[in-house]
Amino acid sequence: MKAIVYTDIGSPDVLRLKDVEKPLPEDNQVLIKVHAASVNALDWHAIRSVPVPLRVLGWLLGGGRRAPKEQRLGVDLAGVVEAVGSAVTQFQPGDAVFGRGNGAFAEYTCARESAVVQKPANLSFEAAAAVPVAALTALQGLRDKGQIQPGQQVVIQGAGGGVGIYAVQIAKAFGAEVTAVCNPQNVELIRSLGADHIMDYTKEDLTRSGQRYDLILAVNGYHPLGAYRRALRPRGRFVLAGASSDHMTQAVFQTMLMGPLISRVGNKKYSFFICNPAQKDLEFVRGLLEAGKVTPVIDKQYPLPETADALRYMGEGHVRGKVVITVDQNGQR
Repeated sequence: MKAIVYTDIGSPDVLRLKDVEKPLPEDNQVLIKVHAASVNALDWHAIRSVPVPLRVLGWLLGGGRRAPKEQRLGVDLAGVVEAVGSAVTQFQPGDAVFGRGNGAFAEYTCARESAVVQKPANLSFEAAAAVPVAALTALQGLRDKGQIQPGQQVVIQGAGGGVGIYAVQIAKAFGAEVTAVCNPQNVELIRSLGADHIMDYTKEDLTRSGQRYDLILAVNGYHPLGAYRRALRPRGRFVLAGASSDHMTQAVFQTMLMGPLISRVGNKKYSFFICNPAQKDLEFVRGLLEAGKVTPVIDKQYPLPETADALRYMGEGHVRGKVVITVDQNGQR
């Protein structure tokens, strides 16, 4: 079978399309014939020669490696179950599924039974592949860390990116009044997703607007914690789910190290988290997708042999929504 592999760290030029052995599912796994996969930041960090703190973060996210012997990229996927392990009870061959696997930039991959769910009938494989990591990050950031409540004033910073487009829609589904912070090119897109207010970050500074919010979910954070503090109401919450590349190390480690200390001495809470790929949460997102409350946004699609180009495009930092890798499976979608 064909798969994208890499044996060195560097630019997307290290990626190669190779013939590799088709995997066999373990007892608790399903073998999936991949129809589509999507690109995440962890894929980018996995191949880049980045500072040590970011390598550590990439490792925690499941993507950072040093001097790989031969590694495969791709986590998000959608496809059809071809075979199941002896302990699998939820799926059978022929089921259309989406979720998380290992080495999803390939014609076949294996995934734990608990890492995938049935694909919504109203979504294409490409749309379904654009969901898992980004949507779960948005859901858990808002609901679990942010403790979002109906009627709250909520800010999504970085609303036009992969996590941001889901965060806007999920916050609306929870009944919040949403202010979306994005670049001017994304204004119409974000408005179409239901944002109540839109802030062009090239013209306005969230932390100096004079407005106060119950919850700020930063998926492209670049302000220091003290600045975010000004924009929070008493008992407000700040959740960092990502940061711009220029501020990644500072934002993540400041929030991880200082956030818990500041949270103890005041009534405002600050936290950083890593997405937990819980199947029950993916089922929850599936329900939102089927109900039409959440819609995936795909910026560009690339065929499997052009995965390196997809990573280059993502590395430019201007992706609107998600970048999807399509795998030709005899024209089936």
